[in-house]
Amino acid sequence: MRAPEAPRIQDASGLQNLEQLIQLRWIAVVGQIVTIEVAHYGLQIRLPLGTMLAILGCLIVFNIASLLRWRTGRAVTNGELFVALLVDVAMLSAQLYLSGGTTNPFVFLFLLQVILGAVLLEAWSSLTMVVITTLCFAGLALFSRPLELPLDHDRGLASPYVQGMLVSFALNAALLLIFVTRINRNLRERDARLAALRQRAAEEEHIVRMGLLASGAAHELGTPLATLAVILGDWRRMPEFAANPELQQEIGEMQTQLQRCKSIVSGVLMSAGEARGESSVETTVSTFLDELVQAWRETRPVTSFVYDNRFGQDLPMVSDSALQQMICNVLDNALEASPYWVRLEVDREGDRLLLTVTDNGPGFAPAMLAELGKPYRSSKGRPGGGLGLFLVVNVARTLGGSVSAQNREEGGAVVELTLPLSAIVLEEEPDGGN
Repeated sequence: MRAPEAPRIQDASGLQNLEQLIQLRWIAVVGQIVTIEVAHYGLQIRLPLGTMLAILGCLIVFNIASLLRWRTGRAVTNGELFVALLVDVAMLSAQLYLSGGTTNPFVFLFLLQVILGAVLLEAWSSLTMVVITTLCFAGLALFSRPLELPLDHDRGLASPYVQGMLVSFALNAALLLIFVTRINRNLRERDARLAALRQRAAEEEHIVRMGLLASGAAHELGTPLATLAVILGDWRRMPEFAANPELQQEIGEMQTQLQRCKSIVSGVLMSAGEARGESSVETTVSTFLDELVQAWRETRPVTSFVYDNRFGQDLPMVSDSALQQMICNVLDNALEASPYWVRLEVDREGDRLLLTVTDNGPGFAPAMLAELGKPYRSSKGRPGGGLGLFLVVNVARTLGGSVSAQNREEGGAVVELTLPLSAIVLEEEPDGGN
């Protein structure tokens, strides 16, 4: 499931870079129109307007085609970006050929193409771009239409050529500042997403190792638990114990706790895909939560537990051991922090299920809230602490949901589980069945 993520990140970065090139090309179109008009009509420099405007029209058509390509949302490869930059170089070379070649002050716009290639393209493409722009510059020095500009460089800013050089420098600097900054931001966002994916892959690998360890431990515990169950059954029938009500009560309590241990082992094996004869059962959301709460309340020493189910119209679902364990983990953490009072609220917000667990304990430390769901981040100070919330966050993320936590002003903490109903409910078939 994780393999396609990296290509999608690459695709997003390529699309963003193509979008930057499209915007840059529109600026180039407007800039060329203004420059041609000012040079031809303002400075009275004769230019082949028909041919130059035809080339400009070709650039507009190409940019429209690029925009349509961008709207498809498909992956943009290095080759496509390379071709797009080559078209820009060709159009620039054609315009410079018609307007003085290397004597045109805007010849330094070639540097903009080279820098964009260095930022956007792979190494071989960037090197090729350097070679092509160098050849274009040399070709313009040998073959180009002369530009009728007076050689009055000594006039400073009063010289049309120096003015053109100034405009060319300012344009290059502004475009580089704006678009290279944007492109670098896109690349940084891509790197951040890749880092997040690598972190997620490491966490999921950690979960797999934990699952294998838990499954192995559950198998190993099965035999001694069965032996203890037989021994306790024999003790209960022995005359020495049968005649003592106090011992009978203690044996009954031991059998209850032993049965809970066996249920935990069964749950571990079920989560690992090795259910001990149990199978998934069709139920409803409210029934699933009601039964979960009842079982949790009966097996935990909770003094005051408030359960408020405001889900509304019930929906069908299949009981899921991972979802059950996730909710129980949050309740267990709340009970450990607040042994005398815990509250669970169930709400429905649109197409999402919202579970809110509240306690009146000491709350989360700021460092815990900042790293919620990271393994081994716990304030309990014991080995292996912090794995409960780690598993909760990862199960919720697998289902497309989220987990958030915050401290209450009056004391205690609130943990909210948000899950999409589409991930847990059964879809109804057109004939009304499930």
